[in-house]
Amino acid sequence: MAMAEHGQFLLRIEDTDTARARDHWEAQIYDDIHWLGLNWETPVLRQSEHLERYNASLMQLADRGLIYPCWCRRSDIRAALSAPQEGAPLAPGVYPGTCRRRGMDSRQPGDALRLDMTKALAEVPEMRLIETGLKHAGAHTVNPAQLIQEIGDPVLGRKEIETPSYVLAAVIDDGAQEITHVVRGEDLYQTTFLQVLLQHLLDLPTPIYHHHRLIRDEAGKRLAKRDDSKAIAKYRTEGATPSDLRNLVGLPQPLASSC
Repeated sequence: MAMAEHGQFLLRIEDTDTARARDHWEAQIYDDIHWLGLNWETPVLRQSEHLERYNASLMQLADRGLIYPCWCRRSDIRAALSAPQEGAPLAPGVYPGTCRRRGMDSRQPGDALRLDMTKALAEVPEMRLIETGLKHAGAHTVNPAQLIQEIGDPVLGRKEIETPSYVLAAVIDDGAQEITHVVRGEDLYQTTFLQVLLQHLLDLPTPIYHHHRLIRDEAGKRLAKRDDSKAIAKYRTEGATPSDLRNLVGLPQPLASSC
């Protein structure tokens, strides 16, 4: 797809969650993508090497009063959600804003950092994005009420300020790398609307998105290394070809000149 747009194919190692990152998984990513016939630009950006960049953007949002610290554990959130709620009902599991009135000066070690969604939405105009994946193809307008009800106040800094969330780190890297097209699995489609909001807040451009189908095993479970589910290497040993894998996720075959 990158070659069809006369662009560059960039690979990024999104390893800010160091507790779950594994060197052998990263090596397998390189091997699998090479087997698929894809060549990427080097050096590969590794997010764990750019934590200061994410921290700076997080503090930029905090200085504008859009970030607050949160001490709530999952059990606290479940208890708060079981109590009567005012306003529009939140989707199951959405944080109810227990710590929303806390200021950054009250931050304690171990606090998460959350975006005040209502304040953030008040700062941006109408937001739109373009999707080219088959399931959601077209132009989409970001619905503020839907963000509040279905996402709530998302965590942008996990536990310690040095570990940003995926959604923030990806937005900042897309801007730094001047990404014009993002190709990823459809499990991240809903995350896109939050990322578009962050792009507006940080004055970054919005790429064109393409969310492809996921590879699933015989039980319908999506391929994910953390669950030890069927990996691309397993398909390879069973005789699958790169073309077979592209068909599974609904991606076009590469141009002849790029092979």
